[in-house]
Amino acid sequence: MDSYTVRMASAPRHNGKKDRPVEIRVEKLRKAFHGRPVLQGVDLEVRQGDIVAIVGGSGAGKTVLLDHMVGLLTPDAGRVMVADHSRRGAPLVELAKLDAEEFDRVRTHWALVFQKNALLSGTVFQNIALWLREHTKLSSVEIFERAREALDSVGFKGDDSIMNKRRGELSGGMAKRVAVARAIAMRPRIIFYDEPTTGLDPQNAGKIHELICSTHDAAWEAGGTQTTVIITHDKDLLHRLKPRIVMLFEGRVFFDGSYDEFEKSDSEIIRPYFELMPMLHRVPAAQPEGE
Repeated sequence: MDSYTVRMASAPRHNGKKDRPVEIRVEKLRKAFHGRPVLQGVDLEVRQGDIVAIVGGSGAGKTVLLDHMVGLLTPDAGRVMVADHSRRGAPLVELAKLDAEEFDRVRTHWALVFQKNALLSGTVFQNIALWLREHTKLSSVEIFERAREALDSVGFKGDDSIMNKRRGELSGGMAKRVAVARAIAMRPRIIFYDEPTTGLDPQNAGKIHELICSTHDAAWEAGGTQTTVIITHDKDLLHRLKPRIVMLFEGRVFFDGSYDEFEKSDSEIIRPYFELMPMLHRVPAAQPEGE
């Protein structure tokens, strides 16, 4: 293991169980933009059922790493391996080597909640139903029921009007919950969250904290597994979820361990960042290349 990385012991929840299959494996990942290196040899393994928060200062490469993990970017060197749940035993496949059809098959088992939600201009129901129509064999009645179930689970139970609300009628907190409902309606194996609480007031951010936690744990309670990967500066979210923390610094994994160990660390790299997190979270900025 790279001696540069601070490797810590046991993570909470279901994290770090070596007997569970690997969901994502990042190996020696490198990426540069216009000659400026952003990722400089990232090694990371996420197992099925993990809840992992990827943190780090501005320009550390968090979003670039996420974009590689979901196949939006191709590595300059190294590789990203993901479990192909469409095949028996969910073998690991290298994203960069998949053709378009193979990639579509793999990504049907993922969901991504964007920082700005990325809702379509139509109704809430249309936002949830579109993917289900294109990628499943569900009937119209089944799609409606799936959408209603997802909305109920994110706090809209009993709200009969929500299905027909348009994007412009939703508050920031409502739009975020709809984005999460759209994600869980897919019944994905992995949910990726990109800065899920940035720009929300504390009350709505708290609701999203609970929603991420309950969505992750609900899969376990149902006898399955869900893997959760979060890009965030939200210290309150980390404190509430107590996930495994992966901190990027200078393009590599500097810390990989539990939230408690991260919080207590006196590292000259971790401590200043930890104290700065509330300010980084409070002021959303345009992301430069490498963020």
